Amino acid sequence: MSQSLLQPGTLWARLLAQTDHALRCGALQPIPTADERIEQNGIHFILRILATLARKDQAGEAQSRQAAGAGFNPFLPYEEDLFVADISATHLCLLNKFNVLDHHLLIVTREFEQQENRLNLDDFEALWTCMAEFEALAFYNSGRIAGASQPHKHLQMVPLPLAPAGPSIPIEPVIAAARFEGPVGTAPQLPFVHAIARLEPGWLQSPQEAAAATLELYNQMLLVTGLAAAGIQPAPYNLLATRQWLLLVPRSRESFESVSINALGFAGALLVRNESQARVIREQGPLTVLRQGAMPLPETQLPKVL
Repeated sequence: MSQSLLQPGTLWARLLAQTDHALRCGALQPIPTADERIEQNGIHFILRILATLARKDQAGEAQSRQAAGAGFNPFLPYEEDLFVADISATHLCLLNKFNVLDHHLLIVTREFEQQENRLNLDDFEALWTCMAEFEALAFYNSGRIAGASQPHKHLQMVPLPLAPAGPSIPIEPVIAAARFEGPVGTAPQLPFVHAIARLEPGWLQSPQEAAAATLELYNQMLLVTGLAAAGIQPAPYNLLATRQWLLLVPRSRESFESVSINALGFAGALLVRNESQARVIREQGPLTVLRQGAMPLPETQLPKVL
């Protein structure tokens, strides 16, 4: 494990200061949304409808042109106006340029690694170094089918709560009702293959201890969900983490009826590009949409209400 380069208790202040700077110089380009709530199976989902994607689409087209010519990677080199902090010898922290949520951080490997690669001890140590600084939801989209937009390995982290009203994370009451047989459990309300693990609050005192324990749980979750045997590259999945729990969801496809799904969707926060996609979620129901993007449970194992 690499030694931490982040002075404890400084990340939040650095995040605020860099956000202010990046907004003033135009490096940070937030995307506004119109938000609403949709209830299904007792879960109060957040639906965010993007006001505009013009800037992000233009940037994506420019990146595609660069990538076609010379293997473009926005993290190598990274945009200096988005740099927040060095975390360790292996990871650093950047602002998400096109953020929907305020203070959205990217935890990026210094050297190129594939986004589909297994998470390792250094990844989890960098994650826990940041998670010890403030209450947040962290997540990982393992590959394009899981919603990753960049091939360079990066975890993501957003402060809590995700919305002013309701639970800090919409899915949290479901996680609290999970049933466990050993260290890994499942939640009866979720109609797709998944695994949940509880974390120890005391791990926050030592990112090294937390990293080792979380890595062990992560590997168990990969096994119990059938994603990968030991030493084999996992199939696509989303991983979500708070200070209290982990949720891992294997993926079958990236979208359902044009609605793209990433890890935040499985936290209960769905993002759509337009009113047409919002209508799909309202009519089908958020859990139905998520089930189509995940590995569905057999009909005999589905919750009674959907």
